[in-house]
Amino acid sequence: MRNFWIAVSIATGLATAVCGQDAKSLTYDQALEMTLTRNPELKAASYEQEAALRERKAAYGLRLPQASVTGTYVYMGDDMSVGMNDLKGPVGGILGSLPEGLLPPAVLQQAQALLAKDWAMKLQDRSFGTVAANITVPVYTGGKINAANNAAKIKVENAAQKETQARNGLVSELTERYYGLALAMQVVEVRKQVLDGMRHHLSDAVALENNGIIAKGERLYAEVHTAEAEREYLKAQKTVETLKSALGSTLNSEESVAPASDMFILSDIEGADYFKQCALDRNPLLRQVSYAKRLATENMRLQRSEFAPQVALMGIASLYNYQVSSIMPKWAVGAGVSFKIFDGLHREYKFSAARWQIRQAEAVGEQAHNNMLTLIDKLYNEMVTYSQQLPSVDASYRFATEYLRIKDEAFKEGAAPSSDVVDARLNLAKIKIERLQAAYYYDLMLARLLEAAGISEAFSDYAKRSAAMPIRFEDESN
Repeated sequence: MRNFWIAVSIATGLATAVCGQDAKSLTYDQALEMTLTRNPELKAASYEQEAALRERKAAYGLRLPQASVTGTYVYMGDDMSVGMNDLKGPVGGILGSLPEGLLPPAVLQQAQALLAKDWAMKLQDRSFGTVAANITVPVYTGGKINAANNAAKIKVENAAQKETQARNGLVSELTERYYGLALAMQVVEVRKQVLDGMRHHLSDAVALENNGIIAKGERLYAEVHTAEAEREYLKAQKTVETLKSALGSTLNSEESVAPASDMFILSDIEGADYFKQCALDRNPLLRQVSYAKRLATENMRLQRSEFAPQVALMGIASLYNYQVSSIMPKWAVGAGVSFKIFDGLHREYKFSAARWQIRQAEAVGEQAHNNMLTLIDKLYNEMVTYSQQLPSVDASYRFATEYLRIKDEAFKEGAAPSSDVVDARLNLAKIKIERLQAAYYYDLMLARLLEAAGISEAFSDYAKRSAAMPIRFEDESN
């Protein structure tokens, strides 16, 4: 049995060394800075915002003239010409009515040969090509360009709110994992404290059994619970390793880190109405819902523009010609008007659908507003509940500490069974963990409350307030 506990002690020491090796100590503010500069989710949100800005510039380009260069090559079945064979009859009649001998024979012969030919004037060769510059300037589109620009601007604002939402979500995620690791590491200390106490108790039980003061069953009871304390200790260490990996994912770092900032509980904080007002003013999700309504409104205006005429100025200039007739103009300008009369009721139904989308956005906005206020009430009440648990837990802690001392002394004198000491020690450990968990869940609820209120960046300020009470593992000797 003695060799068994020596092996357990060596294994525990090695596990502790492995658990804490090469861990870089990070404050919460340092971890937050790493998260906001390295996390891929935030980078993706930033890229989305940049894309929206480019789309905004693209929409503004709809107001500017559109210039293009086109090249054309044509091969026709015949040359393009103007036929004048109808003039042969009158001309021949005039020649026939002239007195004989009036024209020299040679001229008359040439005139007759000319009448025998096909009278056609070629205007354009059957094969030709051209390169031309085209310019189109929109004059009136029924509000289509304005709607596109307004929608692009709203999308930029919406993308900015998505980035803010991602940033706030990362603050909550970091809080959960950073203080979760802090909690887990302190639970390891509590479990180690329990294990050390149980080993000491087991040693006392063995000595008392050898002196015939307690029965063998008392020693066995201590032995079983010592082994259980060993399992809980190792389990707590595994939890630490898991949470280190999770925190590393949030930090986007493979380096092992250890929290340097304490969990805390505020003895004084603003009321729920303060956070509700912040949410109405700054919550990025509520703002995105409002942007959805504005986008639906711009879409309705876009569909309404289909009922209006489209007016544009245009111009064309020839840059290069290949076998193009000289009678063709080198440039031309003009204006064009397009107006749809009937398109199978397509426009009517699209416009009607856009109006219903506005109503849908309004209903979603109202529901989101109510849900957000309910969420804030829930988070605030949970946070306050954990804060209110602290005085009761502290009172239980003081009692459990004194109760363990009394039972331990009584056991050494043979006046109390081993089970009393074991139960008292486990109860003290339970209260210590409850105290740490109260602080962890308080901080987590606070982070989520600030996220709902749209002010996650204020979490560090809350932690630095004078009313913030640090909560950490306390050694029994303190």
